[in-house]
Amino acid sequence: MFSDLSFNYLLVVIATMVISISLHEMMHSVAARLLGDTTAEDAGRLTLNPLKHIDLMLTIVLPAVLILLHLPPIFIAKPVPFDPRSVRYGEYGAALVGLAGPVTNLVLAIVGALAVRIGGIDMFSGVGQAAGIFIEINLLLCVFNLIPLPPLDGSRLLYAVAPEPLQRLMYQLETAGFAVTILLLLVLSPFISPIVSNVVSNLYAILMH
Repeated sequence: MFSDLSFNYLLVVIATMVISISLHEMMHSVAARLLGDTTAEDAGRLTLNPLKHIDLMLTIVLPAVLILLHLPPIFIAKPVPFDPRSVRYGEYGAALVGLAGPVTNLVLAIVGALAVRIGGIDMFSGVGQAAGIFIEINLLLCVFNLIPLPPLDGSRLLYAVAPEPLQRLMYQLETAGFAVTILLLLVLSPFISPIVSNVVSNLYAILMH
């Protein structure tokens, strides 16, 4: 993925990212609202408007630079604000809010794969290649966001089961800001990227065969 830098390819990638990230972030807000927390709704994040969810530097510039440098891209949107103390079921409710985004991307990938298979779309055609990009990016967003590193969604799952000392460490990491998380992801990239790529490839193969 991301080896082709043609205009049409990049156009499909950008369109997919805008749609998929907007849905991902909105569903965090929906889940929080259903569980009793209105923080995201009050902040205007209960919307499909991509301008509310996409950060110019983190969502567009950073991954574009990494792709041009032939490095694994990192896709980060504006975090959806929510108060874990306000959602029902405590840390388990917060974990459900965290899961809402990756599950949305997985559902989008499944819908894309079903459309290809039911529609008999040729994967070598323009439409087929665009569908393949859509499916693969949504699988990537799903798997990447499940990395248990704050503030990624997977950290909410870890919070729910982690002992208190680890929770305190994760909280310190989360409050340190995006710069620390991005640095850690870049440092750990040689170890994380092969795992993420392997999981995405296996899921893609399951959906498409």
